[in-house]
Amino acid sequence: MKIIAVIPARYASTRFPAKLMQDLGGISVILRTYQATINTNLFDDVFVVTDSEIIFNEIISNGGKAIMSIKEHESGSDRIAEAIANIDVDIIVNVQGDEPFTQKEPLEQVLSVFKNDDSKQIDLASLMREISDETEINNPNVVKVVVDQNQMALYFSRSVIPYPREANVGVRYFQHIGIYAFRKQALLDFYNLPMKSLEASEKLEQLRYLEFGKRIKMVETNLVSVGIDTPADLEKARKMI
Repeated sequence: MKIIAVIPARYASTRFPAKLMQDLGGISVILRTYQATINTNLFDDVFVVTDSEIIFNEIISNGGKAIMSIKEHESGSDRIAEAIANIDVDIIVNVQGDEPFTQKEPLEQVLSVFKNDDSKQIDLASLMREISDETEINNPNVVKVVVDQNQMALYFSRSVIPYPREANVGVRYFQHIGIYAFRKQALLDFYNLPMKSLEASEKLEQLRYLEFGKRIKMVETNLVSVGIDTPADLEKARKMI
């Protein structure tokens, strides 16, 4: 089974423009993410796919592998799908470009789903962690997921799901952690399918997979992601370095 990691990397960012090229201990955020992904030793290859010549040159000039996007894309999945269409690969892992502290364990967790799926029934794997803080549960920037008894995703939402009409019934709330592993065909199918109303409403690309019947296996983790979405996040990361 051939496994690669792809890091989608846009230069523009609504909340923090050019965040991937910010200095983090003498190395750019995107280069640290790329190096951390390689250092897990889990992948046959690692690529950055980008719409930016600045990011492309940053990776190439430091001995890495990068692919320039041909088209404009709405989502990371679309950008990755275009890049891997002609690559011989079985499983693709999407590593977020703003995750310079990417760790081996959570990536192993999503890959284990496919290593145990001999019948090839699962299209995607992703991570979730339990949350109990009401601020997090009610925060629309914290994406929630509900699953069935086999940990298959039923729905993702920015809203509170499930809604707590009855208290003290043992409901657990899970935050979706945006690390994905895909079968190649599922990713190519996504690329060729239209955005429907649920995805358009919530602005969550994973809903396109569910709307078209793809099966997403969720894995519970204790991972606390250290992504860089704002200048304040960058300052925290610098202190960690």
